Amino acid sequence: MKISTLKYFAVGAMVGFSLTSCEDFLDRPNEDSYNDGNYFQNDTQTKVSVNTLYNSPWYDFLSRGYYKIPEVMSGNLLMGGSSYANLNVNGSDEDIKSTSASLWAVNAQANTIYNRLKTANASASVKATAMGEALAWKAMAYFYLVRIFGEVPIVHDNSSEIAGGDYNNKYKVKSADLYEYIVMTLEKAIELLPESNDPGRIDRWAAKGLLAKVYLAKSGINAGGNGQRDAADLAKAAELAKDVIDNSGKALMPNYADIFKGENDLCAESLFGWRWTAEQNNYTCGNCLTSELGMSGFESYQCWGDWVAPSTDLQDAFGVSPLDNPTQRPASDTRRKATMMMAGDKYDYWWQDKNGFDYLKFLHDKEYAPGSNQGLQSGTGANIAKHLYGNTNDHIKTFGISSYKQCSSLSTHVLRLADVYLVYAEAVIGNNGSTTDASAIDAYYQVRHRAISSYERPAVITLDQVLKERRLELALEGDYWFDLVRMSYYDVQKAMDILNNQRRNGYYGLADLYKGYYDNNQWTVTEDMKYETDTPKPNVTEDVFTLPFPDEDVVYNPHLLEDAVNVDVRTEFAY
Repeated sequence: MKISTLKYFAVGAMVGFSLTSCEDFLDRPNEDSYNDGNYFQNDTQTKVSVNTLYNSPWYDFLSRGYYKIPEVMSGNLLMGGSSYANLNVNGSDEDIKSTSASLWAVNAQANTIYNRLKTANASASVKATAMGEALAWKAMAYFYLVRIFGEVPIVHDNSSEIAGGDYNNKYKVKSADLYEYIVMTLEKAIELLPESNDPGRIDRWAAKGLLAKVYLAKSGINAGGNGQRDAADLAKAAELAKDVIDNSGKALMPNYADIFKGENDLCAESLFGWRWTAEQNNYTCGNCLTSELGMSGFESYQCWGDWVAPSTDLQDAFGVSPLDNPTQRPASDTRRKATMMMAGDKYDYWWQDKNGFDYLKFLHDKEYAPGSNQGLQSGTGANIAKHLYGNTNDHIKTFGISSYKQCSSLSTHVLRLADVYLVYAEAVIGNNGSTTDASAIDAYYQVRHRAISSYERPAVITLDQVLKERRLELALEGDYWFDLVRMSYYDVQKAMDILNNQRRNGYYGLADLYKGYYDNNQWTVTEDMKYETDTPKPNVTEDVFTLPFPDEDVVYNPHLLEDAVNVDVRTEFAY
């Protein structure tokens, strides 16, 4: 059997190694190494057994698919020449291969850990909690799979399917049945999880929040493009989200930018999060995004994200432009600066050993930033601010250890409480264009008012307002493309229109504009400094909302080219 033929299955068999591959983000087991025979023998070992699902198997998705699919394809990031920017990804693409392999690895490890935990020698509560965490992460992996690839196989139990020799004979399952399988998995997770878990770990409220988001997506899956979503699914999404909002005891952090600082990695607003560590037991346990998205010279270790830029269209959504004089640029929405850095921006929580980070000084002062490229490289006049921890000194100050190339301890928030607030508002609006429901308005208002202190509570909110608010609140957090995918289920033309109407190109002359401002303190915009319209827009069709399987998967399992089958998942599978 070739490893490539067993991608859906074989990773789980290696779980004994995986469990020791990462420094635990909360508790590290005393053993330096162990195997299935001598582990799961007490509460500590049982609890730690789930730690791998918070980091390592997600690494290739983080480094390859996490921002290219949801952010580049959606028009939130400019990545010139990329097949993701052009919406023409094919099955030979290396990033789609890594994305697929990573998500199936999560599923395989979750299945294996869950089944092994059934016989763990641990207290009932600890065992149930660990099993619930494993199922919650499994549900998250499948939620990504169905929104990226559409119809995919169900691999419920890796060991039994390998033993049955059926690993290359899997059929795709209809998306509606996949969503029901995710619901079923999360229902079991909710049953097992406690209302309160250790900081940073999944609890019952986190699983309920994810289930609310799943129901919101599921509501449109059988709409057939008629614009109407299933009322029962919408009601369930609203019910679950409201339960989390009212009864979890969790609250939004007062200051938006604080969510993304390392000291708040385990904040209550982070319902699901990848908990990374820079400990060098295995580099896949560390967060690679500062290397991928930070500018050259931003960190002591190599970064190469100068040209991966927040898009013109995202700046439009925030109401700003790279041609704005920095002294006159609108600053009402605090999320803009926390999301992207623009001319004039300074950050006191980065480069603390240099009295803070100054964006323009970084671009133009080699003594201040000796490792930087000379001048602005971004085509949109902005660079990414989210997912950065600062320099090595900042990392040591926050986490007590050094960062490394493609390896930091900064968490990645996968599902935040603010997301659940906006899920609730959208679910209440449902098939209407707007709502005057007080609780839905309040949920929307709390999210927006945190970012814009002058914003007054409205008497009515519209669906388009909520969708835009989701884009701004969750920008560059791997979500916006999936909002469009969800929309494509029930109104594909609207989703296509959004993509077709975006400004996805960059500008001419921004490097000269920024250099002149830095040298002379004069903001002089000439007629040559303008938005570029020569690059054609991508070809947007209904097919763009489903990405292709990797070529090798299709070679080894030709059934993936056949029509998906219906599966009664609650009869076929059980936990």
